[in-house]
Amino acid sequence: MEPKSAAESEVIMTHLVLPQDANPAGNLHGGVILKHIDTAGGVVAKKHSRGNVVTVSIDRMAFKQPAYMGELLTFKASLNHVGRSSMEIGVRVEAENLRTGEVRHTNSAYLTYVALGEDGRPTPVPPLKLENETTRRRYKEAELRRELRKKERQLEEGQKVCLQKK
Repeated sequence: MEPKSAAESEVIMTHLVLPQDANPAGNLHGGVILKHIDTAGGVVAKKHSRGNVVTVSIDRMAFKQPAYMGELLTFKASLNHVGRSSMEIGVRVEAENLRTGEVRHTNSAYLTYVALGEDGRPTPVPPLKLENETTRRRYKEAELRRELRKKERQLEEGQKVCLQKK
């Protein structure tokens, strides 16, 4: 498989926060943000793999600032790392006050997706072409997160074994 650059699959999506997206105080529901983050990340994974993908995990979801009814959300999603069949995508969310033009970074998340073949099993994806310093930095940071996830899974498995022995 030919390597692909992160730029080939990155996406920018927008969403206008409407009354059904907010609580009575006018703050955007966190679940609405999560839905759009997963959609943006899934589009990146699908564009890179050119096949079906499933969300495996949301590694970290940071709520930095609230977003409000009437603001325009921008979801910037980009591929950070590629394994054999897995892909880590970073999503940055910004809220724009359409009256003042003020833009705030409201959320960030890292999501992992796995590409699926026609048989519904994990299938290989093209390697990631590291073209510049930003993509190389993101790749290295993603490798550290991947190792951390692996250690967390090992710890969880160890805890399950301990609980089963009781």
